[in-house]
Amino acid sequence: MNAKVKFSTQVGPDLLNMIKQVAKSEGRQLQSIIEEALTDLLEKKQTDKPRSSIMKSYNSSHKKYSNLFTKLAK
Repeated sequence: MNAKVKFSTQVGPDLLNMIKQVAKSEGRQLQSIIEEALTDLLEKKQTDKPRSSIMKSYNSSHKKYSNLFTKLAK
């Protein structure tokens, strides 16, 4: 298990309320949501590629509707 390090920061009240709502709806702790958000942000910035879940959805959609996309492109 990774050791956790405490730090403090500030966010706007609306953003904090949205984070709290997500945590509550998913039955998770606030720190878990924030850690996931930071991890996603850093992954996106470091790889400069879409997340794998996004690409999976895109590829599925493209495979399913490739004929339509080809017609629309003409």
